[in-house]
Amino acid sequence: MKNTISVLVENQPGILSKVAGLFSRRGFNIDSLAVGVTDDSSISRITIVVDGDDYVVEQVEKQLNKLIQVIKVKTLEPGQYISRELSLIKVTCHASNRGDVMRVAELMGARIIDVTTTCLTLEFADTAERTDTLLDLLRPFGFKEIVRAGAIAIEKGEKTTTLKK
Repeated sequence: MKNTISVLVENQPGILSKVAGLFSRRGFNIDSLAVGVTDDSSISRITIVVDGDDYVVEQVEKQLNKLIQVIKVKTLEPGQYISRELSLIKVTCHASNRGDVMRVAELMGARIIDVTTTCLTLEFADTAERTDTLLDLLRPFGFKEIVRAGAIAIEKGEKTTTLKK
């Protein structure tokens, strides 16, 4: 089962390396990793998606909490958060099928951000599942390149993963 973990850390050089090293030393595989500064420039948020059961997630939480630079660790409950990943997709297309590629992009809510005579580049921000659906629909046209960023997540409603009350 995929689990999403939100980690607040001190915004210091090397913290991402320590977090990734923690996972590799214990044999845990990271499916997705995204990091960015929060509204407080001294704090960064790391969003980690890991595949494992409750035991694996519990061990990951315990190990993360041992790191000095870690401020807060929270496993987000399924159905209680919103998650998105950004994708940039270069699709092979020519005059004969350009309209078809554009229709798929429009249907899925992807934005065309670059056009050449042989390809269209799409920007798409959505769930991993919808991204997979878009890729399946575009696969018959052929890809020149695909770049997928790690998932970011935020809790629904009033709940937060911050230091503020």
